[in-house]
Amino acid sequence: MEEKDFIQNLLDPKTQNSAFQQLLKEYQRPLYSLIRNIVLNHDDADDVLQNTFVKVFQNLKNFKGESKLFSWMYRIATNEAITFINKKAKRNGITSEALQSKIVDNLKADDYFDGSDIQIKLQKSIALLPQKQQLVFKMRYFDEIKYEDMSEILGTSVGALKASYHHAVKKIEIYMTSN
Repeated sequence: MEEKDFIQNLLDPKTQNSAFQQLLKEYQRPLYSLIRNIVLNHDDADDVLQNTFVKVFQNLKNFKGESKLFSWMYRIATNEAITFINKKAKRNGITSEALQSKIVDNLKADDYFDGSDIQIKLQKSIALLPQKQQLVFKMRYFDEIKYEDMSEILGTSVGALKASYHHAVKKIEIYMTSN
């Protein structure tokens, strides 16, 4: 089905429920993965995912089709995850980077995290990056999002994204080899 036809089904009250079920089925996993890579905690990721789909549903009528539906939804999910992290950090009176570092320290206790010590070390090194570099690295490394799609999602040029990713990789390499 063409994307514009699918969007029409999402907007039409007669086909809305089945179309939204299809949307959930298709995008729930990749959006969860993106969100989980940002917020790190399973329960928080579930909450942010739920908020993302509520926002998608509420704002679908405003979707202009200037980007792909996938990119638009990823932008909403990314913004929701970042907003969540920033609010949680503010509530705790710390920076978002400090919060990320604290969450990484608690990963071993997370029943939904089955990573090794090296993966925890990788997460720690990522938590030390500025938020934009974290985001670009996670989207590229974990979710394998193409720079062109990332550009649509984040509203940043491909060149700037490649530079951010390169800087992030260099910082991570230094951290991973020095500690």
